[in-house]
Amino acid sequence: MVNDLQVLLQKMTLDEKISQLLQLAGHFFDGTHGEITGPMASLGITEETVRDTGSVLGVTGAQDVITLQRAHLERNRLGIPLLFMADIIHGYRTIFPIPLAMGCSWDLQLAERSAEVAAKEAAVSGVHVTFAPMVDLVRDPRWGRVMESTGEDTYLNSEFAKAFVRGFQGTDDLQDPLRVAACVKHFAAYGAAEAGRDYNTVDMSERQLREFYLPAYRAALEEGCEMVMTSFNTIDGIPASGNRWLMRKLLREEWGFNGVVISDWGAVKEMIPHGVAADEAEAARKAIIAGLDIEMMTSCYPKHLKGLVESGEISEALIDEAVLRILTLKQKLGLFENPYRGADVELERAVVYSAEHRQAARDAAAASCVLLKNEGVLPLRKDSRIALIGPFGRSGDLLGAWCWRGVHDDAVQLYDGMAAKLPAGLLTAAEGCGVEAPATEAQLAEALEAARTADVIVLALGESASMSGEACSRADIRLPQAQLDLLAKLKPLGKPIAVVLFNGRPLDLHGVIDEADAVLEAWFPGSEGGAALADLLFGDVSPTGRLTMSFPYAVGQVPVYYNAYNTGRPNVPTAPDHYVSKYLDIPNEPLLPFGFGLSYTSFAYSEAALSGGTMTPDQPLTVSVRVTNNGSAAGVETVQLYVRDMAGDVVRPVKELKAFRKAALEPGESEVVRFTLSEEQLRYYHADLTHASDAGSFRVYIGPNSRDVIELSFELAK
Repeated sequence: MVNDLQVLLQKMTLDEKISQLLQLAGHFFDGTHGEITGPMASLGITEETVRDTGSVLGVTGAQDVITLQRAHLERNRLGIPLLFMADIIHGYRTIFPIPLAMGCSWDLQLAERSAEVAAKEAAVSGVHVTFAPMVDLVRDPRWGRVMESTGEDTYLNSEFAKAFVRGFQGTDDLQDPLRVAACVKHFAAYGAAEAGRDYNTVDMSERQLREFYLPAYRAALEEGCEMVMTSFNTIDGIPASGNRWLMRKLLREEWGFNGVVISDWGAVKEMIPHGVAADEAEAARKAIIAGLDIEMMTSCYPKHLKGLVESGEISEALIDEAVLRILTLKQKLGLFENPYRGADVELERAVVYSAEHRQAARDAAAASCVLLKNEGVLPLRKDSRIALIGPFGRSGDLLGAWCWRGVHDDAVQLYDGMAAKLPAGLLTAAEGCGVEAPATEAQLAEALEAARTADVIVLALGESASMSGEACSRADIRLPQAQLDLLAKLKPLGKPIAVVLFNGRPLDLHGVIDEADAVLEAWFPGSEGGAALADLLFGDVSPTGRLTMSFPYAVGQVPVYYNAYNTGRPNVPTAPDHYVSKYLDIPNEPLLPFGFGLSYTSFAYSEAALSGGTMTPDQPLTVSVRVTNNGSAAGVETVQLYVRDMAGDVVRPVKELKAFRKAALEPGESEVVRFTLSEEQLRYYHADLTHASDAGSFRVYIGPNSRDVIELSFELAK
């Protein structure tokens, strides 16, 4: 089949080849008839370029895709089918919790299932490729796109990257027409933007890049991910979309990736304002030399590559290799045999937003919420009089920023979820205030009256979806003042208050966690959010979520993360000193640590042990601990294993997550949880960028989160 593609390539004119390297948005085509409609003038391209373009962004719906593909094949001289790509981030029509929430489930099977459902709905609707998963490691909650990440830990992000790729693509090399090709993003280190400001500069050492930021991308590729999307930011002073070291040297030569690389929207032309290209021609030259195959929604390639070939500035072979990669993906998806792969109007009606898929979304939402505080308020009694107050009580804004085909009006609201579990008359709702707009006199009066007649207040607060996501960085990551004021006015009534938070990032929770009696972090929980939250609030499901990003004590700490380096003058609270690394006005530690989360029961850790005091490369150690449910309800504990290298070739983090296990325990039940820790897990990048371990002393930490741990020690002998 590869030979067939070589023959096809030889038949293509240079113009046809270059057009394959262009991705256009769906508004260039009429969805009803598949006709070319523009706006070509804005990009400076011709109808011939559009006719021969290789892929389309953002067109979906089985009939529209079939119509557009049919019209395209009639126009295209060689009958080369289009690739249809889209942003299917955490669900297609059935919306799952945002990826940051899915990370907090610590459930890889659940993550894989969520991607499988999204793939099936997208595939029957005509999509071939999804721009997911996003695996960027993030340590700064000011950055709006933290909601697309699974958090601050390299190991956990890598495991979720693999799970999402399996879910989207399946395990049979894309033979299943109800799967889609995955495109890992954003390569590379997009989540390290300075000051948490989207699209901003990234600057770090190669060692840090390899140690923390690159592993999750590589994990996705090792799982078979078909595509890579470059990031908007610079790497070592060069924008990713024109970074030869990043794409040629690292991605293709070192890692052996031979799939398709695509830019993010407009990123090739953005090399001009970045200051590394004088004009579009130079941007096109740098991108194609660096190894970028598809230019998304700018026209540097179609306008300038031909001239660059004719002038001898670039070789046509560069274009040929990019085209061949694109044709290979189309072949792998079976588009030459069936250009309408997956698209099925009847199946679309049956599959999309089905009851089965909505149940999967409900399960995922319940597993993703994190109980941050509970002073005996939760679970709620089903015979209590409850006042549901706040701007999110009767809101459908539960889907998050990347819910492209999701319908807010169809999302299960918190009020509806709670009302379904209570006798009539026990639940009263009042908005209280807007998301950002202060309470009016009437709103406040209604909220206070509802609260006075209730046994308990459930306060639904948070960010609107438009306050997180792309281009939604925030310097102040507290709740809007209007909502803090509402809580402050309800507090004097003396009623128990349980806050449910809807948000896309870790927040500064002062004014909430210190005032409320319970706090449940719901994130943006998706289509079935209200139903899942009601399951949790009333105890029909026990909370199991654990944070995968630290919640800062104050924004001035940011970035604050669990696996930081120590300093030569560490702050030791038990031996206070002025001349140490500390703040004068706040703690060094986050308000809530990585891995933190409460349950409706309690767990005790005991009998922590190592199988020996010395590890060798051929002899791993077993780490064990007894976990006991010493509460009155069944629960699931996520047991976490961390390691520290006490003296490395370079400074090592104070803790690094190496493994985790879930233990489901009935009241009074205990289980010995065991981990195997090997020498391979102790390796890291040394000063010379070799990847190896150090002989010497190590500490093991085991517990329910990164802060509250039991400590053991061992030696590595080599």
